[in-house]
Amino acid sequence: MSPADAPVADPVTAPAIPRPVLAARNGVAVVFALNGLAVASWFSRVPAVREALGLSAGRLGLLLLAMSIGALLAMPTAGLVTQRLGAARTVTVSTLLVAVGMTVVGVSAGLAGSLPWVAVGLFALGYGSGACDVAMNIEGAAVERRLGRTVMPRFHAAWSLGSVAGAAIGAGAARVGLPIAAHLAALAVVVLVGTLLAARNFLPATDTGTSADADPAARRGGLLAAWKEPRTLLVGLLVLVMAFTEGSANDWLAVAFVDGHDVSEAAGAAVFGVFVVGMTFGRTVGTVALDRWGRVPVLLATILLAAGGATLAVLAGSGPVAIVGVALWGLGASLGFPVGMSAAADDEDRAPARVSVVAVIGYTAFLGGPPLLGLLGDHVGTLRALLVVPLLLIPTLALVPVLRPPAGVRAVPVPE
Repeated sequence: MSPADAPVADPVTAPAIPRPVLAARNGVAVVFALNGLAVASWFSRVPAVREALGLSAGRLGLLLLAMSIGALLAMPTAGLVTQRLGAARTVTVSTLLVAVGMTVVGVSAGLAGSLPWVAVGLFALGYGSGACDVAMNIEGAAVERRLGRTVMPRFHAAWSLGSVAGAAIGAGAARVGLPIAAHLAALAVVVLVGTLLAARNFLPATDTGTSADADPAARRGGLLAAWKEPRTLLVGLLVLVMAFTEGSANDWLAVAFVDGHDVSEAAGAAVFGVFVVGMTFGRTVGTVALDRWGRVPVLLATILLAAGGATLAVLAGSGPVAIVGVALWGLGASLGFPVGMSAAADDEDRAPARVSVVAVIGYTAFLGGPPLLGLLGDHVGTLRALLVVPLLLIPTLALVPVLRPPAGVRAVPVPE
């Protein structure tokens, strides 16, 4: 392990963390959790929406594309917006769009049966979620530096906890026959109000490199320069594969188990919950491993674990063994995305531009993944289509060394 990749914080000698930083840490964690709750609430009802609209796997994949397009369109400028408005305002406005999108999806699918309006709602949900994703990761990286230890995976663990709650609520809603419209509209209110309250605790914009006083031309130039940086692009490519590893489970795991393992819709939602539990556990304990061994060895191990788990989930001959594979898949996929975001934000002055670039590249997986797996599923079955995941993960091992911080930049600086 190189010195630059080693942990730097000493819990014995490090100074006390200021109360505003602790409040910001809690606020960021809540925003992550509520964003996960919103997204998982939609994913947990995908089988029900498919049945309500009578969609094939291929058409469902194209519908899921609407959400991915929304997210991908939001991300190129989300860093600039965050610099201009500050992370708190960006998170608040984008979550309002998320809430509107959830409500439109629920009403359109559950009451109107309108495929075009479901697509519109998913676009709004994706756009708001994508903008929120960039802003909350920028804020999370700033908080991580002031805390002086690795915490970004735990913020993403909070996202996963929100996803666990969303999956559990979705499974319960499917079991009792709760209408899609009532389910998603109620969760939209919870997500919006909670985010409004949590974002009030974010760090002041002038403390995070997101001040509105920065020259607009300089901000645009910084974004263009970030697109020319080899390390930033390679980090983005790694994040793309890890986003595909996670997103394929988000989009297709419940449906794949319903179709391929002959389980009920409620059981399919519960299997998705198992995946999210694995993600949450990995992100919670992964910070200890990262501080002890560094980014590179930990990511090499978790990527191999994700590849093996996904393969087992698809090829296992029994349901319980397949569920074990799902848990391992979630555990192995847990750290790639948050560690990639931390790596993009190693230099705080360039963090908004670099996080935007990495997010755009990474979320391309959500753009191409749903239709790719849907069309492949039409030919080989939804479950076997998921074998694409381990086939992409193995060559990605060669990219892991780019996660080391650049020379002269420490992974998690000790607070002054």
